[in-house]
Amino acid sequence: MLYYTDSEAGTERAGAAFAGLLRPGDVVALYGGLGAGKTAFVRGMARGLGVAARVSSPTFTIVNEYPGPVPLFHFDMYRLGGPDELFEIGWEDYLVRGGVCAVEWSENVEDAFDPDTIRVHIEKLEDSCRSITAAFPDGRDEINENPGH
Repeated sequence: MLYYTDSEAGTERAGAAFAGLLRPGDVVALYGGLGAGKTAFVRGMARGLGVAARVSSPTFTIVNEYPGPVPLFHFDMYRLGGPDELFEIGWEDYLVRGGVCAVEWSENVEDAFDPDTIRVHIEKLEDSCRSITAAFPDGRDEINENPGH
């Protein structure tokens, strides 16, 4: 699935549309450089999952939990040294709680992911333009949409 966005609000809309394909128990690994729009995309995911809370980056807390019809567990692995530290904070417990796990800076904990992990790559094309590619291992991404414009 491919999205192009031209604003932060567009990136959030893409995240909300993407969330419509998510199921309880899904793990979403997010990739992209600093300022790529990972947190904006997760804010949209939260809205799409029916989460009413204000979503912010969990850089210093490692994980933020947001209740909703499908809970969202928002991880930021920027400060973690590897997958062992992820397991130390209870990663396996989050996986069985029936929510969606969104993981920023996934490259830092790549070894913790199962083959069924959904991967989202966000590329900053220009100041406000983004290319967002989502890959679902089970084929849910067969439809190509562009809700960002």
